[in-house]
Amino acid sequence: MKAELDKNYWDNRYKEGQTGWDLGEVSPALKAYIDQIEKKDLKILIPGGGNAYELAYLHQKGFHNSYLIDLSPTALSNFKKNNPSIPDKFLIEGNYFDHIGEYDLIIEQTFFCAIDRTLREKYAEKTNDLLVSGGKLIGLLWSEDFGDDSPPFGGTKKEYLSYFTPYFKIQVLENSRNSIKPRAGRELFMILQKLT
Repeated sequence: MKAELDKNYWDNRYKEGQTGWDLGEVSPALKAYIDQIEKKDLKILIPGGGNAYELAYLHQKGFHNSYLIDLSPTALSNFKKNNPSIPDKFLIEGNYFDHIGEYDLIIEQTFFCAIDRTLREKYAEKTNDLLVSGGKLIGLLWSEDFGDDSPPFGGTKKEYLSYFTPYFKIQVLENSRNSIKPRAGRELFMILQKLT
């Protein structure tokens, strides 16, 4: 039976420590991308970031206009405990699809694969809406399908292109060269630029 992927579902996962997707660190592919960004004043959003090692890393590297949005108050509370120097204003409790803002960069790490498949087209549209002209969506997507019972929900490059091509120039959508060992050969790295 398919789980209802709502706020309670995700908050309970964090309360019970059922976070098997959590690497415990920044994904090497995302770290490499962040390390090459020179412009430190970019406004950055990480949707559904959970423990958000990426947000902590961004702030550590001087990207002090970086935000996390997550449905789970427990995930946000955990982040605060582990990163007390990052002000609360960068932690947004809420639904990505209801969020209003403008960002230069959105970083995707395990959010897209956690939302119901029926929301994927809406995700592409919402991400487009949140990005400034020329803004980018970067991140990792699963390159295999896992079925429809519960997250993670994978997919194929062809499927992903059907969602993103109407809104983005596909700069990179290829096998990730620096995934962690258990995910090697199973992830696509993407750099997508908003069309208008």
